[in-house]
Amino acid sequence: MKKFLIVIFLFFAFQMSVYSQCAVCKATVESNHDKPSKGLNNGIVYLAAMPFIFIGVIGYRWWKSQKDN
Repeated sequence: MKKFLIVIFLFFAFQMSVYSQCAVCKATVESNHDKPSKGLNNGIVYLAAMPFIFIGVIGYRWWKSQKDN
């Protein structure tokens, strides 16, 4: 359980520094120098994080079921 929590912590700790999403979308929005550019960037990070969380939950449940056998 500790390893799982460490992985989750590291995922969220490094997520703040991972702002290299779609370069075309980001450049287009940032050319306006508006607040929406930050919102779009956060939305891209959110959408990218969901599959990783989903796979992590499935992997954890699979690992837990294999450990109980």
